[in-house]
Amino acid sequence: MTHHLAPKISLVVFIDALGWEVLKGRHFMETQLPFRRKLRSVFGFSSACIPSILTGLMPREHRHWSFFYYSPKTSPFKPLRLLGRLPRALVDRGRVRNLISKLIKRLYRYTGYFQLYNIPFKYVDKFDYCEKKDLFVPGGMNRGQNIFDYLERAGVPYHVSDWRVSEQTNLDALKADLTQGKITFALLYMASMDALLHEVGKGSPQVDQKLAWYETQLEEVLRVAGEHYAQVRLFVCSDHGMATIHTHFDLMSKIEGLGLEFGRDYTATYDSTMGRFWFHNPVARERIVALLEQVPQGRILRQPELERLGCDFECDQFGELIFLVNAGVLIVPSHMGLKPITGMHGYHPDDADSDASLLCNVEPPNDPQAITDVFQLMRAESGA
Repeated sequence: MTHHLAPKISLVVFIDALGWEVLKGRHFMETQLPFRRKLRSVFGFSSACIPSILTGLMPREHRHWSFFYYSPKTSPFKPLRLLGRLPRALVDRGRVRNLISKLIKRLYRYTGYFQLYNIPFKYVDKFDYCEKKDLFVPGGMNRGQNIFDYLERAGVPYHVSDWRVSEQTNLDALKADLTQGKITFALLYMASMDALLHEVGKGSPQVDQKLAWYETQLEEVLRVAGEHYAQVRLFVCSDHGMATIHTHFDLMSKIEGLGLEFGRDYTATYDSTMGRFWFHNPVARERIVALLEQVPQGRILRQPELERLGCDFECDQFGELIFLVNAGVLIVPSHMGLKPITGMHGYHPDDADSDASLLCNVEPPNDPQAITDVFQLMRAESGA
């Protein structure tokens, strides 16, 4: 049978939020994947991390970071302002928001991940959205090229998952392609660990159950690949980890207590771990800065630090001031969610819970140290 085997397949399995600290003390695929290292993440949520993995670039270079940014001139959401007149009890329901998000995505033909979250409709026309295109196709980045641009140009026969469908559907699609023996590189996308960790936290036995399920599935992938390829190289990586929430912090009320007018004096978006501000007069800047400097739950990130983190954006695209809370603190309510949750990410990359993982069955090429290095690993493995 061996003369029918294709020479080599490189499989990269991306498991969202499979952090180094999440794996600590757990025996996940230790014999199958003996080469293990932690990777430094980038500052931001998955909306920043995934583009960095796919391009090898920092956020300031690929221009993907938090979903919403202040840009009234380019905002596509002006028609939604009318919804601001409806009772918030209706329009802030998760189901209603999901439905409106789906409609907009279809109307505007957005191919990327699109979700309105809890941005108030009366202010939504002040914002634009950064992920309008599908990240997992050639030409998917706001700036720069992703791995799929390289794969297409090099004519590499590859497989990539569809992030819109279930993990099981993606596993089945990959195995079907492996049995053909034609692809030489595959990227399998597994998203549901992230949702589970948000819900139950990294210490839950449900996380052990989920890891056991991944182990069973990946062993099956290895078995199928081994039947059709002489060499199977497997790399499991993630984008960030997950911190356990210990403190809820209502940043919005604190800012609103200053007596400034949203939209006239300042504009802000409140993500789960940061407040991002744009100032429309010096008084607003002065008062907000003075307040934030007194808040023990977090700190203002200054320009030199944002430069080090690769998040110093042209024209302060994602905020003139960025206030980041400490690991384990959750801004609630926020524009990302109105209710408390158990786990969160999007803290400083120096925090241990931010670290991502790389687990391999061979020594990884180019000595990867950070999630941006996964891009170089994929290029080396695919020959793109």
